[in-house]
Amino acid sequence: MASTLLVVDDLSDWNPYYPSDQVITFEDYLGIEQAESDQRVRIINLCSSYAYLSDGYYCSLLAEARNHHVIPSVKVINDLGKNALYSLQLDDLSSTLARAFKYHVSITDFKLYSFFGTTPDPTFQELTRLLFERFPCPILEITLQGQLQWQIIDLKAVSHRSLDDAEQTLFAEALDRFSKKIWRKSRTRKAARYDLAILINPAEKLPPSNRGAIKKFINLGRQMGVEVELITQQHYGRIPEFDGLFIRETTAIDHYTYRFAKKAEKEGLLVIDDPTSILRCANKVYLADMFRTHRVPSPKTWILHKGNAMHLDQLEQAAGFPVVIKIPDGSFSRGIVKVSNRQELDSKVSELFQQSALLLAQEFLYTDFDWRIGIFNNKALYACRYFMVKNHWQIYRHSRNRVDSGDFDTLPTFEVPKAVLEAALKATHPIGNGLYGVDVKEIKGKGYVIEVNDNPNIDSGIEDKYLGDELYKVILSEFVRRMENRSKGIN
Repeated sequence: MASTLLVVDDLSDWNPYYPSDQVITFEDYLGIEQAESDQRVRIINLCSSYAYLSDGYYCSLLAEARNHHVIPSVKVINDLGKNALYSLQLDDLSSTLARAFKYHVSITDFKLYSFFGTTPDPTFQELTRLLFERFPCPILEITLQGQLQWQIIDLKAVSHRSLDDAEQTLFAEALDRFSKKIWRKSRTRKAARYDLAILINPAEKLPPSNRGAIKKFINLGRQMGVEVELITQQHYGRIPEFDGLFIRETTAIDHYTYRFAKKAEKEGLLVIDDPTSILRCANKVYLADMFRTHRVPSPKTWILHKGNAMHLDQLEQAAGFPVVIKIPDGSFSRGIVKVSNRQELDSKVSELFQQSALLLAQEFLYTDFDWRIGIFNNKALYACRYFMVKNHWQIYRHSRNRVDSGDFDTLPTFEVPKAVLEAALKATHPIGNGLYGVDVKEIKGKGYVIEVNDNPNIDSGIEDKYLGDELYKVILSEFVRRMENRSKGIN
């Protein structure tokens, strides 16, 4: 369980706000030693000045030396202190600014505050969120100027002491949302040993875990001493508050899920999916090459390059038809097509090359179902058979207004054919020891690995059909074991 401290210059600075014993002075913080507690400590540095060698500067510097997680960090303080440093991180915000000012009356200069990445005007919410992701700081003063186009001309951290009454209220509300434990009286329940964040997207149509599964993680986690809290894309700045991050939405490299994983890893959290696993699993070209290098049994595979017109002739000669064409980062059967002749091949490849410079071609192996083997810490966790959609060759069929899926059944892992289990385990060893879902086709007693997913489905009523609550307990127990090892300095 982590503790959070607000550091101020003087306790009188906090008079306008709700009293809390988690508010301490910088002088008090100087006397705190890391050895006093094994708890993870989070520091919100609210000193009035972050100038070089000021109390605020030393507060963040000492926090980092003590392995406390602090906002703002010394790097952020230094970046915000020099226009040449922070401006380098603003170049890609032109489209965000254009959207914010689309219906705004043109003025020369415009200032707004960001309180922990939020602002009362929804017009600028996207902008303040992005700035907070890059410069995590309690209060940012943003100065914008509109000439040929809007741009940020000044960005600086300011003290809560400079706020008027209305702004103090906004600041307090933002702090409440950012770290509710500071404000709310503790409920009568057993104190949690660890804080686990589960990243979800409530609007995702095909999330890796349905609502029933998420509830299981929350309720069973609390029984096991793990306080589980759901977070979304908007909570990037809160990552240091937790001991672990469990990503339960579809991941991709060019997506905020990967940035969340990188940030969590950098902050010392246990994170699943870890960024290395996302990197290795998210691209089918990488997996195909890895399968070849480590001799993982898999369908015959060819890589097609947009700049090589000979590839299609060679593919037709080597593979024949039908053949499957895939974009490297597709998921849930998206970006995957089966072609039955050269005309279809030319047409579909031309379409898919608009999305990626490389494509994957794979021999077509039809089976009535795909095995999905869930693996965690290099051990088989669950086994499902996902059946193909009726009159279709995939387990998902996407149309304009709906997504159809085939039937399923869930079995104990000891009933899975040995060749299928061995192929699945062999496929994940080179990737890591995270949580993976391995898709395997079984043909004539042999397992062929189709792909490895870094955030496999854990759905209530499907993957937990055999193990029930035990599936969630096993996953959470491994989180606890790894978080305990981290607190002891064991990798």
